[in-house]
Amino acid sequence: MAKPVIAIVGRPNVGKSTLFNKLIGERRAIVEDTPGVTRDRLYGETEWNGKSLVVIDTGGIEPKTDDIILAQMRLQAEIAIESADVICFVCDVHTGVTANDREIAVMLKKSGKPIVPVINKCDRVGNLPYEFYEFYELGFDCDPVPVSSVHGTGTGDMLDAVLEALPEVDDGEEEESGIKVAVIGKPNAGKSSLINRIVGEKRLIVSNIPGTTRDAVDTVVTNQFGTYTFIDTAGIRRQAKIKDSVEHYSVLRSHTAVDRADVCLIMIDAAEGITEQDEKIAGIAHEAGRASIIVVNKWDSITDKDNSTVNEYNNKIRIALGYMPYAPIIYVSALTGQRVTNLFEHIDYVYNQSVTRITTGMLNDVLRDAMIRVQPPSDKGKRLKIYYMTQIGIQPPTFVIFCNNAELFHFSYQRYIENCLRSTFGFKGTPIKLIIREKGDDND
Repeated sequence: MAKPVIAIVGRPNVGKSTLFNKLIGERRAIVEDTPGVTRDRLYGETEWNGKSLVVIDTGGIEPKTDDIILAQMRLQAEIAIESADVICFVCDVHTGVTANDREIAVMLKKSGKPIVPVINKCDRVGNLPYEFYEFYELGFDCDPVPVSSVHGTGTGDMLDAVLEALPEVDDGEEEESGIKVAVIGKPNAGKSSLINRIVGEKRLIVSNIPGTTRDAVDTVVTNQFGTYTFIDTAGIRRQAKIKDSVEHYSVLRSHTAVDRADVCLIMIDAAEGITEQDEKIAGIAHEAGRASIIVVNKWDSITDKDNSTVNEYNNKIRIALGYMPYAPIIYVSALTGQRVTNLFEHIDYVYNQSVTRITTGMLNDVLRDAMIRVQPPSDKGKRLKIYYMTQIGIQPPTFVIFCNNAELFHFSYQRYIENCLRSTFGFKGTPIKLIIREKGDDND
């Protein structure tokens, strides 16, 4: 399921960015060498009551302005509003309700989205200034929520209101859409062309101008292989090259499309070869735990191919995407249709691998055999003891391994156990997640 999107909007200088940073501050522990980590300051993630939320920060809205920069900021906010499931309308308690607040309120009501009025700078706990009660006159369904973005007080009440305002999802409709496939890649890699070839008609705009696709577009396809929902996404490019606000939100939608997907098709332009940006894009799918297929498009444009050409290309991809050796590689041409129908067999296969469940008995047979062949590591006389393993989730297949000392369970031995699982059970096309716990943890 897609993570709900929350947009923080309001006029300038009401504390939106401070609130944004407070909300996502607990999720700032990012390992920099992890592939695909985004550092776009416009959006981030937070978690509340077990629910993950995407939070969008926006520039201040000036309802009436001739200033180009302020007008662009308003455009950012309007796109964020369009993308959001819930809008947090931030106001400043010190100023009370302003004329601009009233105009923004009218604009937000026209969007038809659920709105949570957030009254910022209520820094004195339990002692609300009389100006706070003015905000009831804006006439929203949700009561105003007092917060202090500097101190973080009231943010829990705000997130409670957000979760309550989230529209209900029709799970039945999701089921009918079959396997959800996100098509991701750089601009102009041929994502829309591939979907048009699959559909058999020009449902999506195709051009050689990067950035033509602004939204994540869903296309349901039913054929002899089954039912699939293909999600065409805006091309993801380097942050330094994202020059306009619309592209910021195109990147956001690409990330949320991956969150919605069961399978990701990672499109690579054969003519350009594997690039650093392809590595980062593939990393988004890998980090999200999605089953993935590497699709090398425009293979027809490579001339003078011989028997070694595919092997050489495979080697380059495997070196560049060393963190996802599990992903199969297929060479296609969206233009001519070459091998496009073969994609469905791969999609079905990697999806089924990602939802595979293994019994605890079978897992521990493999674990015992692995420990006999390669003894668990030891350090300063202490040896790692592994008690048992069990599967706790799918998409990706997730396993908990209980041991006596998590620090002794080195990454290299985890990788060895993962390889044993793959050699026995397959799991081709999907990442595997291992969680190491010391026996006796509160969470076992």
